[in-house]
Amino acid sequence: MNIVTFIIIVSVSLIVSLVMSHMYKDVDKQDKGFVFIYHKLTYRRRFIRNLWMLPFACILLLFLYWSTNLASKVYLIIGIVFFCAVIIDLIYNYVKWQNNEKDA
Repeated sequence: MNIVTFIIIVSVSLIVSLVMSHMYKDVDKQDKGFVFIYHKLTYRRRFIRNLWMLPFACILLLFLYWSTNLASKVYLIIGIVFFCAVIIDLIYNYVKWQNNEKDA
């Protein structure tokens, strides 16, 4: 897998995420039970899911490292982007969760 393929996969994932977010914008969110679709969850459940999916994402990054022959700088950039995205997403979901708790 080269960097172009990786960029295409990430782009398609972002587009699908935006479409799903728009589709489930006004749907009642679930706070109990298993829900496969991320956008149908409350912010509290999204925060929790992000926390327990973190080890799987790290394993995925290790698999990417072992299965490809990219330059060291590319691995570093992918790792930094991943780390920043996870931290931003965790902070965003936590803040939204706390704001929804105050409103309720």
